[in-house]
Amino acid sequence: MPQAALDPIAPPADPLPADTPAPAGRLAGLRAPAPEAPALTPPTGPRLLVSLATYNEAGNLAALIAEIHKVVPQADILVIDDNSPDGTGRIADDLAAADGRVHVLHRPGKLGLGTATLAAMRYAMDHGYDYLQNMDADFSHAPRYLPALVAGMDRHDVMIGSRYVAGGGTENWPLARKAISQTVNALVRFLFRMPVRDASGAFRCYRVATLRQAHLEQTRSRGYSFQQEVLLRCHKAGARLGEVPIVFENRRAGASKVNKKEAARSIGMILYLGLRNFFGPERRKG
Repeated sequence: MPQAALDPIAPPADPLPADTPAPAGRLAGLRAPAPEAPALTPPTGPRLLVSLATYNEAGNLAALIAEIHKVVPQADILVIDDNSPDGTGRIADDLAAADGRVHVLHRPGKLGLGTATLAAMRYAMDHGYDYLQNMDADFSHAPRYLPALVAGMDRHDVMIGSRYVAGGGTENWPLARKAISQTVNALVRFLFRMPVRDASGAFRCYRVATLRQAHLEQTRSRGYSFQQEVLLRCHKAGARLGEVPIVFENRRAGASKVNKKEAARSIGMILYLGLRNFFGPERRKG
């Protein structure tokens, strides 16, 4: 500190012995010692919200949340339940009552994965989170991959848990299902012009600031094509896309909710969005 800024206190001319009480006037004008500065609280890092869309996941939910908190204990978890007949919503409420990191959004019926994910995105934006990690609620997306996805956000705006990069894969998938998935992803890479191998998976971490720029209110898809459309909107908003390898595993309990009719509609929507991006106004906006 420069000498001019110091305010030294001259000692008394006749200092008193240590055991002699000082007259009040002798201490007049002396300043009390400055209190010590409080210790700085270490930064807690970005606020992370994990979203789980549920419908009849009573056999998975409690164990899944416990495993998530083992690997990312700082994360809040949002359960979006579509009035599950098996009582998943009640289990979620019990978990939330016991742990302040768990939150529940109840919806009146089965409204679809796309709208559930949009609800989670709005919740993350409204509540000031930095990252939104979306994953399936049936253990298809193993929690052990979460630290790698979150760590990748240092350099990216969307991190994808990818089945189709080196080290990734699927477990016990029928050959026909794998062929359809890889064909759809090849089509998306060609039409959407996005530098990713796995554009159809839901295991993703989003930077919430990027979601604010992605014009989600214009999203057309509600079914399986939702994942591709949201990724395209993030890409158009300038997002840096990254991938880490995962192995997509079979659910531990309950029944698969794959709907062939919805899958066909979603392929039609992907073609519509892709052709608009390749030839039409979406290409010019990019």
